Amino acid sequence: MKHIKKIFFRFFFLYFFLTITPWFWLTYVPGLNYVTDFYTKGIQWIVFKCNDWFLHVKPKLNTEGYGSGDTSYAWAEFYTFIILSLVIAIIWTILNKKEKESRSLEYWLHNLIRYNLIMVAFSYGIIKLFGLQMPFPNLSQLATPLGEFLPMRFSWMFIGYSQPYQFFSGLMEVIVGLLLLYRRTIPLGLIVGLGVFVNVFAMNMCYDIPVKLYSMQIVICCFFLLAIDSRKYLNFFILNKPTIPTTGYNYHFTKRWQRVGRIVLKTAFIVLVVGLNIYECIDWYGQMHKEETSIIPQGVYNIKTFKKNNQLIAIDATDTLAWKDFIFDKGKLGSIKTADTTFWNKYGRAYFVYETDKSKQMINFKEGMSDSVPLFGMKYKFINKKILQLEGVFKKDTLFYELVKHDKKFPLAERQFHWISEANR
Repeated sequence: MKHIKKIFFRFFFLYFFLTITPWFWLTYVPGLNYVTDFYTKGIQWIVFKCNDWFLHVKPKLNTEGYGSGDTSYAWAEFYTFIILSLVIAIIWTILNKKEKESRSLEYWLHNLIRYNLIMVAFSYGIIKLFGLQMPFPNLSQLATPLGEFLPMRFSWMFIGYSQPYQFFSGLMEVIVGLLLLYRRTIPLGLIVGLGVFVNVFAMNMCYDIPVKLYSMQIVICCFFLLAIDSRKYLNFFILNKPTIPTTGYNYHFTKRWQRVGRIVLKTAFIVLVVGLNIYECIDWYGQMHKEETSIIPQGVYNIKTFKKNNQLIAIDATDTLAWKDFIFDKGKLGSIKTADTTFWNKYGRAYFVYETDKSKQMINFKEGMSDSVPLFGMKYKFINKKILQLEGVFKKDTLFYELVKHDKKFPLAERQFHWISEANR
């Protein structure tokens, strides 16, 4: 039984060190990037070999993700870490049967997990306080039929619609981070944190949000720290028995430089995780809410007239490749109702980024914000405040569009609130 306990402890010690990877914090230290690069390449080699030999998650693992944390590589890496942790823990125990687990090893493991939870809680909590993680639906999204959206985007807009709700969600995460910062409030922080992070994990699972693996690992962190003091929680909440304070996060440093070093490191951690996040969010918030002076007024533009090579062409509503309307949104973003794959196509609309040149009366359409070369350009001309004409060459054809700005009102954009509702809406 003693050896099994050792294997369990050593397994979780290795598992958390592999999944949390504290050495990645070295990337913030100038000149130490080579350490993390070497580690990343080594781990990738092991993961690919394990996948080829016996995991077989997919024949070819995807290491890119493009914002997804649930790629085939991520799952293969997760399984590889579990196998590596178990194998090394067994070998470690066989080679050191008589060795007792050191108090310092437990201290570092518990605090590694604790500070990882603090970092996650503050990072995701602060960005929600500013309403930046899930933005309010833009015009293109409001104009898209509900059935076109995938569950993840639908859930993103659900939270982004209400800034107070997003603020409350972020506040709960920040409270978790604050409670975990102080050793006396760690038990309460873990209980509140488990409720907060289980809710996040459930949402990721139920709405197919591709952060399932990461959120599951955060929940595992909470469960582990609660499990090591499970007897104390049982005595306090169920058996109504006295219990002693949690000591798994305390370590008696004998030397003065160690005590000073602990305070310095904790202060630096708070400044980096809390201060840097707040600074970046303030800067981002300012950019998001700065007043724009766009030449093209924001709004939905219906196509009144379409000419191709000087030939008047009727817009076929059944033609999925035909351009049926234009939306010019804030941030120099826009979309066209079409399935034309020239642009980035999603949810039944083709999305673009545009730049205007007032001196040349030109509007350049790009696929992405970072693109230096536009897909094509068109001359623009305002007939009046509501009518906009576009003319240019696209795929060797000369196109002419006369657009009429439609003063469409979206009830969802009105952010209605009623204390008294005489009937269901």
